[in-house]
Amino acid sequence: MAQSSTGAGASSSKTPTDSPETEILHVVIKRDGKLVNANWGLHPNLKEELKPEELKELTEIMEKVTNIVGKRFAQILTQAEESVAGTA
Repeated sequence: MAQSSTGAGASSSKTPTDSPETEILHVVIKRDGKLVNANWGLHPNLKEELKPEELKELTEIMEKVTNIVGKRFAQILTQAEESVAGTA
């Protein structure tokens, strides 16, 4: 899931490039029955380039993000299952 942004003065239309995209941050939300698991990962090269305090800060932020997203995903699944179970 790579995103690109255009700089100041650049065209806002997306044009294909010859450069390959690289996924630097990956977030996965998995469901196994009623259990919801949220994980994240960072490209190894970027991980090596970060200072220890930057990696610590990123880890803390991403733990919060995956916690929020995982909880919200679980809430939505619970609501969907309740509405399906209530229609007999």
